[in-house]
Amino acid sequence: MADAVMRGGRSLKPVVVIVCACLLAFLALGIFRVGGKPDVRIQPAMSVIGKRTPVTIEIAEPRRGLSRVRIELVQGEHSAPLFEKTYTAASQIPFLGSKTVRDTIGVEAGRQSLPALTGGEATIRVTSDRAPTWLRHPDPHVEELTLPVRLTPPSLQVRSSQTYVRQGGCEAVVYSVGESAVRDGVRAGSWWFPGFPLPGGGAHDRFALFAVPYDMDRPEVRLVVEDAAGNAAEAAFIDRFFPRPLRTDTIQVSDSFLDKVVPAIVSQTPGFRERGTLLESYLAINREMRDANQETILALVRTTTPGFLWRGEFVMMPNSKTTASFAERRSYLYEGREVDVQTHLGYDLASVKQAPVPAANAGVVVFAGYLGIYGNAIVIDHGYGLQSIYAHLSSMGAGEGQEVSRGDVIGRTGETGLAGGDHLHFSVLLQGLPVDSIEWCDSHWIEDRIARKLGAALPSGR
Repeated sequence: MADAVMRGGRSLKPVVVIVCACLLAFLALGIFRVGGKPDVRIQPAMSVIGKRTPVTIEIAEPRRGLSRVRIELVQGEHSAPLFEKTYTAASQIPFLGSKTVRDTIGVEAGRQSLPALTGGEATIRVTSDRAPTWLRHPDPHVEELTLPVRLTPPSLQVRSSQTYVRQGGCEAVVYSVGESAVRDGVRAGSWWFPGFPLPGGGAHDRFALFAVPYDMDRPEVRLVVEDAAGNAAEAAFIDRFFPRPLRTDTIQVSDSFLDKVVPAIVSQTPGFRERGTLLESYLAINREMRDANQETILALVRTTTPGFLWRGEFVMMPNSKTTASFAERRSYLYEGREVDVQTHLGYDLASVKQAPVPAANAGVVVFAGYLGIYGNAIVIDHGYGLQSIYAHLSSMGAGEGQEVSRGDVIGRTGETGLAGGDHLHFSVLLQGLPVDSIEWCDSHWIEDRIARKLGAALPSGR
């Protein structure tokens, strides 16, 4: 009997040892398994802090996961919170609970977040709490990045004068910027006209071709320069502004016209969704497709050549009659009621049927194909964001990438797209914005408004 008890006691010892070991391990986890030191990477979008400096913080802690993260902008006694978030860390007992191992955080550091910010240096501070245990609460981990503060915008000096511009028209401005400038140009409402180095000028001499949009009746135009820190300087430089009188027109939409244009456009535009009736499809074409076509035209500006490809005044189709003018407000009537209103942004020129269409000036063809409401269309780039479009063509005689000279025949007039009869829709575009083509066809206007300001920067032969 005693032997049996002794044997039973000996058999329980390993169990007791194991239980005690587990209890000790459990106690050790409660004492020692705190969160690990997070890996923090502070990545500013620029090497300085200014008005608004985007900063990306990547943080990771694979052991217990993230606990709490605070991000601040600090300068001397002043600080501003940029971000704070509490995460649910995993339990100190392995395999229990979920955790967030890593996070990517975007903030903006600058004067907008810390109004007391001054020149000198400032610090982006990331404080990461480490997950505690029952008995231990470790100190948080702090990571910092100190950067110089730049709050003074680049210098900006307007060098040209006598800037007279019409609503819907173009002009040029010559100016110089400071060394810290990274972006400059003219802002007109929501439109941006970038600046370019002035050919033959100094290292900081710039120029911009710009326009006042056809629908802007007050010249909300500013010359703008910015540095990498987001600091910006602006200058008003318009001397005289001439509003454009409103012109209107009425377009009669008949069933025969709908039968002619809607199926043809739909067949050439696979992505277009037909509506219930021809009229509904037509209205979708006149609105939605028109907007989509404009986006295509805007995208072509990215292909512009940073140089002057054109020489002298532009030419419209010779021996033609103007049947519609630029910026006419059109009311579309169907069975006596108004069904739509749009603005016509070009000149309609009519001559004989399938008349030859000349290139208005020298350049490179950047688009030749079917373009929704414009039908068969060609777009020519003349450099520095100046382009021209030729629409409703019956045939095209120039392809993308082809260099053309002024007067070269690039196609024939037609009635493709939303054309009621054989004609050419012609328009000059600046940074994708339709502008009044008449100015560019006037040699005196080019001399007074462009050549006089750019001088030797404009190639000879103008």
